[in-house]
Amino acid sequence: MKKKIWFNRWFSTAYHLMEAIKKNSDGIEFEIYGTHPVKDTVYFTVCDYYEVEPDLEAGEYIEYCLDFCRKHQIDAFIPYHYAPEVSENIARFWEIGTNVLVCEDFGLMDTMSHKGKLYESFQAHNLSSLVPAYRIVRTVEEFEEAYHMISNEGKKACFKPANGRGGAGFRVVTETENTVEDLFGPISHKITYANAVKILSSVSSFEELMVLEYLEEVEYSIDCLAYNGQLLAAVPRKKAAGRIRELEDVPELLDLANKVNSIYQIPYVYNIQVKYSQGKPKLLEINPRMAGGLHISCLSGVNFPYLAVKLLLNGYADVPIPKLDIFATHVEQSVMLSKKEQLVTN
Repeated sequence: MKKKIWFNRWFSTAYHLMEAIKKNSDGIEFEIYGTHPVKDTVYFTVCDYYEVEPDLEAGEYIEYCLDFCRKHQIDAFIPYHYAPEVSENIARFWEIGTNVLVCEDFGLMDTMSHKGKLYESFQAHNLSSLVPAYRIVRTVEEFEEAYHMISNEGKKACFKPANGRGGAGFRVVTETENTVEDLFGPISHKITYANAVKILSSVSSFEELMVLEYLEEVEYSIDCLAYNGQLLAAVPRKKAAGRIRELEDVPELLDLANKVNSIYQIPYVYNIQVKYSQGKPKLLEINPRMAGGLHISCLSGVNFPYLAVKLLLNGYADVPIPKLDIFATHVEQSVMLSKKEQLVTN
């Protein structure tokens, strides 16, 4: 009988993750289930079954997930939406026979979900050299103090929500106003210091912002596969010019991956993001899930999505040594959204 795998409310590149699982080298067949609140979600075209999700708050959403797993007898649940809350309730999924591809340690999930807590944890584990200058702020006065602390060190400042995902809310702070040339150039994430202060001063307090030094050099994502405390594979994926990516053998980043594994022992598949400053890597975040660009790292010969599922369901997997020093890119692909007959709405 085919194993049933469910992805809930993922980003569009889950399309590639699903394909990687289906096109595994062992020839094992899976049924892929997908849900999302947008009815024309592209990864629905890869799914054997899909439906539109309801818009629910955390508690009700967990009940929806449990009901979905019961109804469809899901073998492996791969959560993205409300993943920390799923981790907190993982025993309830085990009770109904569903394995969950998520870190089982809710405390660790909570730490990784909050950038300030993660930085504090790095400092507590003698990894301070990897932490950029930063402050967590909730008022405009705290924002001004943090900005001046960073700028007085001769560094450019930026900020983003402490609990944010990806690039949401990210801004680089500048002293100068935009020019006409800026208006005709690419869309920018820049904001002037004066404008930031004006906006933030319109409220007495706001959700936690992390103000930190802007790291201007090259960025890497280190895709990791691990199980039972053992790091099985790590692939540093460099953001080169434009859409070019390089799978690169960088000893200090592979060493970092081993240190993170030895300290946190995050299971299955996760992603460490770093960016360089003055030739040294600095931590951006750790994503305890499959990354959006993971399909590029699969060009190393390591099928991360499939192997993670195999480890989850079977407890073992033969993992090849990654092939690095690979340049890659991706192109747009037209996908017809035509499988309306399989759509189920609640």
